[in-house]
Amino acid sequence: MMTESASVAASDTIRVRDIMQTGVVTVSAGDTLSTVEDIMTLGGVRHMPVVRAGTLVGVVSERDLLRASLSNLTGFGQEERRAFLQVVEITRVMSAPPIVISPEAEIEDAARLLAEQRIGCLPVIEEGKLVGLVTETDVLRCIAGRWYGGL
Repeated sequence: MMTESASVAASDTIRVRDIMQTGVVTVSAGDTLSTVEDIMTLGGVRHMPVVRAGTLVGVVSERDLLRASLSNLTGFGQEERRAFLQVVEITRVMSAPPIVISPEAEIEDAARLLAEQRIGCLPVIEEGKLVGLVTETDVLRCIAGRWYGGL
């Protein structure tokens, strides 16, 4: 029995560039956890690339912020938590070095990398520059759409 994925023609290859988010908001390596938390909350984002002098140096996620808060603030109130987040730089909790992918990579490669590394996003790098971000949700939507006619 042939699966739907086996029937997809080579010309139907979907690349990271086809599903990646562009115009990605970045944060500076010198920003504090509170700044990043505010941006994530207001922007409804779960992952943010971290740059220093225009160069990608890491990625921070909601999970990183939660882990930092829980490990340092168990038993403290909201006021103490906020004070802590205002003094800790993002470099203390970000994932570094970042695991990246090319816009020319196939989405299957992105899915494999996300799963193997147990991460939620991949900064997309072309000619040494950040050009986008692809998340596990982007990949899942694409794959689900391929088999089930779109989402």
